[in-house]
Amino acid sequence: MAGALPGERRVELEIMGMPIVVDVRDELEPGVVDRMLAVLRDADRVFSTYREDSDVSRLNRGELELADAHPDVREVLALCDELRVITNGYFDAGRVLDRGVDPSGVVKGWAVDRAGELLEAAGARNYSLNAGGDVRLRGAPLPDSRWRVGIEHPGKRDRLAAVLEANDLAVATSGAYVRGQHVLDPHTGRPPEGVLSVTIAGPELTIADAYATAAFAMGTAGPEWTASLGLYEAMTILADGTTLSTPGFPRVE
Repeated sequence: MAGALPGERRVELEIMGMPIVVDVRDELEPGVVDRMLAVLRDADRVFSTYREDSDVSRLNRGELELADAHPDVREVLALCDELRVITNGYFDAGRVLDRGVDPSGVVKGWAVDRAGELLEAAGARNYSLNAGGDVRLRGAPLPDSRWRVGIEHPGKRDRLAAVLEANDLAVATSGAYVRGQHVLDPHTGRPPEGVLSVTIAGPELTIADAYATAAFAMGTAGPEWTASLGLYEAMTILADGTTLSTPGFPRVE
């Protein structure tokens, strides 16, 4: 059909408890996108704290030893240990009040990065994966030259807080305006104060996801910490509406 976009677009409404939007601008062999979505479903099956039969739920009930868990669980929990050190304890996969482990703050980004790697191994060079608002971008939205991503404003749901333009980037946002107060300060066991949302942009969604969670948990101390993240840039919206961004945050007017 004249004017049709190359590649494949797909929307799956309920994987890992969120909508998944896939936009691939390369012609791939049939079944590649299905295999990519299976990666996300497998991550949900193994890591979901809402599924009684997941490895994480069974670990927390004492029905499964870590040595016998899926290798991905050991990999992700080891990563969580590293991130806890890097974030001064603000990213903590151990649930507050000692209710077991919950690596949810990194699993979504980790799973999407894995799904993206599968696409790339199959020949994809230009694609967008959007998992509930957290996005992995590669290449460009052919025939256009750059992807554009809108960041929802946490206090004004009919407005965007920023628009990002990029080719190879991952973007993750943490806040309480969609799922309520699900992020706690691990040091106090209470929700952070003074901040509405934190958006992190950088090379990989795994790290961006974890950094966004940690910076949000820090509350008003988060912006100072995000200024030291090297390849990862940040935008923080405070409770009074002030927006603070690191110099390299890729927003456009």
